[in-house]
Amino acid sequence: MIGMAREQRLAEIFVEVADSLVEDFDVIDLLQRLSTRCVELLDVSAAGILLVDAHGELQIIAASDEHARLLELFALQHDQGPCVECYRTGTARTNIDLTRPETTAAWPHFAGRARETGYVTTHALPLRLRNRVVGALNLFQSAPHRLGDADIALAQALADVATIAILQQRTLEQSHIENSQLATALTSRILVEQVKGVLAERWNTSVDDAFAAFRSYARAHQLRLADLATRIIAGGFDTASIPAPASAAPTTAPGAPEDRTR
Repeated sequence: MIGMAREQRLAEIFVEVADSLVEDFDVIDLLQRLSTRCVELLDVSAAGILLVDAHGELQIIAASDEHARLLELFALQHDQGPCVECYRTGTARTNIDLTRPETTAAWPHFAGRARETGYVTTHALPLRLRNRVVGALNLFQSAPHRLGDADIALAQALADVATIAILQQRTLEQSHIENSQLATALTSRILVEQVKGVLAERWNTSVDDAFAAFRSYARAHQLRLADLATRIIAGGFDTASIPAPASAAPTTAPGAPEDRTR
């Protein structure tokens, strides 16, 4: 994205975010949209957002695709990578060449898995308000071009927007409110991940396509992702009501009765 077209799209995205910051907004959906907007605006291949929970442990809250989500989980499991370091230091790490021996030496598990996934460059920016860090925004590139200062500044601005969204414009000094909000968001994300897997298996499609169909239905019916996911997991919602993605494989033979399993 270049020139005026990019500036216009950027303005539209910040208006979109501002319109979302209303009382009781869907923080998971907003952060998911922010991760995909990073890919759109910054010419990166993927993005992920990590949050720290009430116990001081990082958890993944949003990712632009399943490859990025699994890589983030891998980094957290091995407690290494620029995202982990960025959260701990509160300092951005940008234009990290994953093919350099120094990178492999610093983060052997993460660097190897990132290259296997197809990424050659990565960036990590803190989710920070004042002097307190609550997570990190991670960007991944499959092409070896550098992000310039303007792109890095934009990425940090998007990370700052994510921080405001997470805290619902409350001050970090109100730690009991902060911890409650973060815990709720992280718990909700677990339910959403479970539903993604259920729908992907039911439709015999990719997790990304299943999530897209799930989000589309929730937004069309003005439902919070976490609320809809809770109903599905509890068996109180018939997933046949959600239109299957185009990539879904047929599950019944012609003329066979429809599977109404919940």
